[in-house]
Amino acid sequence: MKNSLPIILILVLVLLLATTAAFAAPSDQSEVRAAVQHIFDQLKSGEYEALYDALPASARTRISRERLVAGLQRTRNLYQLQRIEVGTVSVSGNLAVVDTTMFAHIAKPFDGDGKLVVQQYLIREDGKWKVATGDTETINHFLKSNPSFARRFPIKKPRAFVNQDGKWIEIPLGQRR
Repeated sequence: MKNSLPIILILVLVLLLATTAAFAAPSDQSEVRAAVQHIFDQLKSGEYEALYDALPASARTRISRERLVAGLQRTRNLYQLQRIEVGTVSVSGNLAVVDTTMFAHIAKPFDGDGKLVVQQYLIREDGKWKVATGDTETINHFLKSNPSFARRFPIKKPRAFVNQDGKWIEIPLGQRR
């Protein structure tokens, strides 16, 4: 399970790219969806340097481009991304939350197909949607600034599954066996 944490973090980053909004204009929804798909495509194709620009400014102050790239490169042989499904998207001003499911073939430790169900948070900065999933400091700041949005869309924990004999079996995240 030690090796699955970096995979999950990467999957979370990818899932942050998905979007549609019940409370946003169609252009906001389209922009969010396009951002999520674009980031997923960059992650899938190994364009790790470009992913740094998809992080909010607050996250970029805490991690260098080189450190992000090195961390993602270390996990490159652990999984092969396949596709992302974007579910419900909600946008309120400069904050968006998106339900996503990301599918991948996981080489280690399972050597099988897996999926990660993640609620993605995106923040609009300088007119562009940035992925804030996993950046609890930034997310909490925006949720505190938007209490009605926070009540409607509380943070959900990611859920991971592996496919065993055609059935999706949930695996615990953040725990060692």
